[in-house]
Amino acid sequence: MFTGIINAVGKITAIERKGGDCRLTINTGKLPLSDTLTGDSIAVNGVCLTAVKLGKRHFCADVSNETMARSTLKNAVVSTPVNLELALTPTTRMGGHIVSGHVDGIGELVEKKADGRSVRLTFKVPDDLAKYIAEKGSISINGISLTVNTVNGALFSVNIVPHTLKETTLADIAVGNQVNLEVDLLARYLERLLQGDAAAKPQDTITEALLQDSGFLR
Repeated sequence: MFTGIINAVGKITAIERKGGDCRLTINTGKLPLSDTLTGDSIAVNGVCLTAVKLGKRHFCADVSNETMARSTLKNAVVSTPVNLELALTPTTRMGGHIVSGHVDGIGELVEKKADGRSVRLTFKVPDDLAKYIAEKGSISINGISLTVNTVNGALFSVNIVPHTLKETTLADIAVGNQVNLEVDLLARYLERLLQGDAAAKPQDTITEALLQDSGFLR
């Protein structure tokens, strides 16, 4: 688990393709690895990866076919900068929100404009994720915990303050760039809970009939 507060910006230094999946080597920049062990989790642009090999300033991680399909790591190239965060501990300050590192989908930046000393970014999300994004709710973008400012259909906006611009890869994001998205865990679990006993049966969407059959409507 993570908080969405980025520890450092690293860089992909090697990509070894292995029959559809791959192994990444990532330079960790200022990220401290002194107490990190092989098998520990590190979030890379919001994707929870397992460190399979550690060096003083780098680690290697395997990326599965599922992760490649769900995230922007499938488009990664050598020298791509990435946001890094070590897994939280019992003494970690919860400055962001609970982030699992399990990417829900890919969004696209459609607008970037100045907003005082901040920058306002507007993203388009896949239609099936739009229902999980709420105004003033939390969302993880490339592993960064952010507050949703506005929602309009499949579009939502966030404000990036100067500190976040300085300490993450968002300073260089451009319109058309894709990002990893993780919606708030509470929204995911609430949807499943609302299905009641029908959760054991295959369902494409939550309908009024489903809610009534499950006892949520009278």
